[in-house]
Order: sequence, then C-alpha cells, then structure tokens
Amino acid sequence: MSGFNFSLFLTFVFVICSTVQVKAETEIFCIFMQRCILPCSFQGSSDVFIHWFQTKTESLRVHLYYNNMDQLGLQNQNFKNRTSLFQDQLSKGNASLLLTGVKVEDQNIYRCYCSTISGNKETFLQLIVDAPVSDIRIHQDGNRITCSSEGIYPQPELTWSTEPPSNTTLQNRTTVHQTEEKLYDISSSLTGPDGSDRIYSCTIRTRRNQRRAILRQKSVIVSSRQTSLSCSASNGSASKLLWRFNHSQVIVSRSSQSRATVTEEWKLHVKSVSESGGLSLQDLSPQQGGIYICELSNEEETLVTSTFLKVEDRGGTKRHPGVSMVVVAAAAVILCVVLIRRSRNQKGQNTFLIDSKLNFFNQLCIMIFMTQIFLYLTGLQLYEEATR
Repeated sequence: MSGFNFSLFLTFVFVICSTVQVKAETEIFCIFMQRCILPCSFQGSSDVFIHWFQTKTESLRVHLYYNNMDQLGLQNQNFKNRTSLFQDQLSKGNASLLLTGVKVEDQNIYRCYCSTISGNKETFLQLIVDAPVSDIRIHQDGNRITCSSEGIYPQPELTWSTEPPSNTTLQNRTTVHQTEEKLYDISSSLTGPDGSDRIYSCTIRTRRNQRRAILRQKSVIVSSRQTSLSCSASNGSASKLLWRFNHSQVIVSRSSQSRATVTEEWKLHVKSVSESGGLSLQDLSPQQGGIYICELSNEEETLVTSTFLKVEDRGGTKRHPGVSMVVVAAAAVILCVVLIRRSRNQKGQNTFLIDSKLNFFNQLCIMIFMTQIFLYLTGLQLYEEATR
C-alpha cells in the first residue's frame, strides 16, 4: 500500500470501530501488575495486517503490525513498552497480544483486527483486572481489634465473626480508601471485646478470592526458666510462620522453602521451633514477660495467636551452691592446718603419740575435703534442677 492509501485505510478502520457498538465474545481475567495474554487468531498468511486497539470514548491504539514488523509510532503512551506479539507464531495465525504490568486502567474491551489476502477478522475481548486479597493482618491494641489489607481490586467486602458467637451485635467501624493506582485499602476495628477467651475472625473477599484472619488470645504464667508456647492449628499446611514479641520485635521466621531463622537477640532464649510452629523458650527472666504473637499463613487464611506471658520472679537472686561450699571448704582447711600445727608444737609428748595425732588429723582433713566435693556436686545438681 502507498502511504496515502494506507492512511485512508487506517482512518476507515478507526471510524468503523469507534462507531459500532460491540459486545465482547470472551472475558479475560488479568492480575494487577502481572503479564496477561489476550488471545487472537487468523488464517495463517505471510503478509498480515494486525491492529490491536482499546475501545473507550475514542479508540486507543494498543499495538500495530504490518510490513512484517511492529509499527509503534502511533501507539498510545499508556501501552508504551508493555505490548508485544509472538513473532515466531504469526505465520501459524497467532496474533495474540502479550500485555505486561497490567493496570486497573487497562480494564476495557479490546479489539483484534487482522487482515490478510484471504479476508479480514475481528475478535472482541473483555479484559477484567483483579488485584486479589494477598495479605491480611489482625492485631489487638488494648480493647481494640483491627483487621486490614491493602492493594485490592475491585472494592472488597469485610465481615467479622466470633467463636463462640457474640450475644450482642459486633460494633465495628470500617474505612475504605482508593489509591492513585485505583486499588483499595480497607481497615475495620472492633471495640470493647467481651471476653479474652473469644476467637475473632475477619474475612475480606472480592470476586477473585477471599482471605480470613483469626485472632486467639491466651495468658500464661510461669515460675520456671523455660516454657513452650503453642500456635493455632491451620486447616491446611502453613506456608509462612512468624513469631513476634510485643508486636514489633521479630523472634523467629520460617517460609515453606526454608528452615526457621531465629534473630540474633533471641538465640539465647529460643530452644526450638516445632513443625507445627510451637516455640520452646529457655533461660527466661521477668524481662522476657510480654505479648508473644504467632502468625501462621497459607493461601486462604492467616491465624494469629496472641499469648500474654508472665514470668514470675521467685524471690531474690539464688546463690550458686558453689559459693557456700567454697566458704565451708576454706574454713575446714584452716581448721586442719591449725590442729596440725598445734600437735607439732606440743612439747613433752612422745613421738608416737604426736605421729598418731598427725595421722588422725590428716585423715580427718581428707574426709572433710571429700565430703565437700560430694556436697558441692550434689548441690550443683539440685540447683540446676531448681532453676530449669
């Protein structure tokens, strides 16, 4: 075609496609910021004219191909560097469009116009954009429980429930905010929970999917130096595990593809992490008392267990038995030395009697020394058992 005739032809196509009301033949669901393929086919030919455009108030040029190459000089800026054809499939009649970095604004009806020597073909597609609920958070601050999620499309719905069911209507306040990217952030709060043993469930749903967050609250009081904290059991296998202390300090984390990783400041206190997510703690003191939060997540739900741990101080600092034993042993040694020296300094006694006394005092000192060793080891064992 000459440049003049082709311009007339392109103008004719745009006028016809802009004035005719069409209905999409197929719905194509695409995920926000991911790649998406819009299918289109024609009867294979070596010489094909392909024009993809979007129907709004005016038709927007999405992608143009002719003379065996892409012609993107007139492409709408919204699609710049985001579209491509499968060049190696064109000879087989594949005119599908690959769209990358899908945006909410891309949601519309698309037309694929193909022209060859054997004829023309139009395909109409409805592109529908979804940004699924990917992450949901639930936490308690005082008497307020908050559930939230961000980056969702279309506008989600949020509902609360409790187990066992609440005797009164749950009073909640829900706010929805739309971002510059046309995505929705949602947050809802319950005030005045009526029982620490109650389980709170928050569900956020869209047409694409739904996720649920469950909050369980427990209190644990321990007087020993070690304890174990459990995590809520999931209906399916959990892909992520996270333990936090007082909401912000990370204790341990684990993904489905890795082993549990303990942060440096908690390596002294974390004894082990079970397959189910349970946390075994050791060397505890009142300073480790606080709120321990476990989060178990999979593709459908996030289970949060909030445990208030109180480590009781058993009264004063326990003295290591070695201190007392050393004092007693030192006193015994001094006593033995004094007795032996007094025996040697005594005059007027025969040598046999002096030697007998010395042997007696030597044996006495040995017995005292062995007794001290036995008492030290016994006391050390009892001390370790008492401080576990």
